[in-house]
Amino acid sequence: MRRVLAVLAVGVLAGCTSGGAGPVAPAPAAFAAGTTMARLHAAGRVTIGSKFDQPGFGLAGPDGRPAGFDVEIGKIIAAELGIPPERIRWVATPAKVREDYLVQGRADLITATYTINDKRKQRVDFAGPYYVAGQQIMTRRYDDAITGPDSLRDGTKKVCSGTGTIPAENIKSYLKDADRQLIQYDTYAECTADLLAGRVDAVTTDNVILTGFVAAHPDDLALVGKRFTSESYGIGVRKGDDSFRAFLNDLLERIVKDGRYAKAWTDTAGRFDPAIPEAPAVDRY
Repeated sequence: MRRVLAVLAVGVLAGCTSGGAGPVAPAPAAFAAGTTMARLHAAGRVTIGSKFDQPGFGLAGPDGRPAGFDVEIGKIIAAELGIPPERIRWVATPAKVREDYLVQGRADLITATYTINDKRKQRVDFAGPYYVAGQQIMTRRYDDAITGPDSLRDGTKKVCSGTGTIPAENIKSYLKDADRQLIQYDTYAECTADLLAGRVDAVTTDNVILTGFVAAHPDDLALVGKRFTSESYGIGVRKGDDSFRAFLNDLLERIVKDGRYAKAWTDTAGRFDPAIPEAPAVDRY
């Protein structure tokens, strides 16, 4: 009887750990043998690639661990696999290494403002999308010379973007001399530092990323013009891992319905943009 009561007590305590903090994931289901889900569940740990330099989506804190909307999506996935947050190994995955990390097995999945496109699908697969962003321009607050990407066509202004990113490719069509005007770094924190120091005239990437930097420097930086692209963020997985992709797509649909998606946004990127985004329909290609 004592053993039964002890087991029941543990169960009750486990059910109370949320402390009313929001929707709680159900206990992990049994996973089919040989699947990525079964492997990760059995290992009790997972390696997730994310950004470490993007406020609101993935920004490393003093402890070296990232925080943001993408990070929360990763935590939700881990919880569904029965893996607690402290058993997640986070690795920084700037744009130029993301496919390599999946192909080489250095990450089990990637949530890192990872835009889905056909070129990337040649090497990896995607679950989702789970968010749709759009490219925009960030300038110094009182610089009236730039009002959008067309302002860069005269060839006199320098713009910074991420190395190997879609935004860097997109902006080239607005530049008179891309080799001279376009500066590329691995992180947008480096771009922002150059903008603040006057070494470049603008920074361009997805609006939600730039919003975080503007929030950190409200007296010095501003977004200008309208969004001029549509970027669908997905969860990167290894090519051909259809069962894992289906599992993740099912999970994304569930968390939109049960409130975990909204809570993840409110607790992170929602501090800069309180409007909870409408989650896009997943693409089960």
